[in-house]
Amino acid sequence: MKILLIGYGKMGKTIEQLALAKGHEIVGKIDHASIAQLSDFNAQNTEVAIEFTHPEAAFGNIAYCLENGIPVVSGSTGWQERMPEAKELCEKHAGSFMYASNFSIGVNLFFHFNEYIASRMQQYPEYAIGIREIHHTQKVDHPSGTAITTAEGILKSYRNLDGWVNEETETEGKLPIVSERTDDVIGTHIVRYASAIDEIELSHVAHSRTGFAAGALMAAEWLPGKKGVFGMKDLMNL
Repeated sequence: MKILLIGYGKMGKTIEQLALAKGHEIVGKIDHASIAQLSDFNAQNTEVAIEFTHPEAAFGNIAYCLENGIPVVSGSTGWQERMPEAKELCEKHAGSFMYASNFSIGVNLFFHFNEYIASRMQQYPEYAIGIREIHHTQKVDHPSGTAITTAEGILKSYRNLDGWVNEETETEGKLPIVSERTDDVIGTHIVRYASAIDEIELSHVAHSRTGFAAGALMAAEWLPGKKGVFGMKDLMNL
């Protein structure tokens, strides 16, 4: 498979290593993505793009791929307010687009179990619920995209909560997400249900970026030939 890497930081380099080991071809590597750089690549020679960049660049990169017939897998976070525009572009151009806030197989199982547990726990209001996420100090956005996806899964069942808030102190009617930034932490996410007599926790702790990269590469192998907007639930049949 001919793969264009848009974003060549730690994640892009890990994806490259895994892709080459599986016999794929990297047709281009863009470090600091821009439309000018993207225009240098022949869409006919690109079977799929994998996009991991910064929040301010992600939508433009995705839009370019969709407008030029390049299936695109994106794991960039912090730009989701423009997701409706991306979906419209995908439909307009009959494109192929897959987005996940986290491509790790383990994290997506965590999302699945999180929704199930929330659907049961909402029957027991004596348990206060909260999310804590911990990442390395280089992570720009907070809360993390993974924490937001986790919150959205909980809010499907907790109709009494009006969205989430990114702060330490409990806010009436909101789901609290606490963000911490610590050196050398790949990514930890914890959902805690706490009552006066006990606590229940669901957590995912990443030990390396390999799980994220392997999932993104799996998505890139799966996406070409399909039309529409997809997520990891489609890939994993969750």
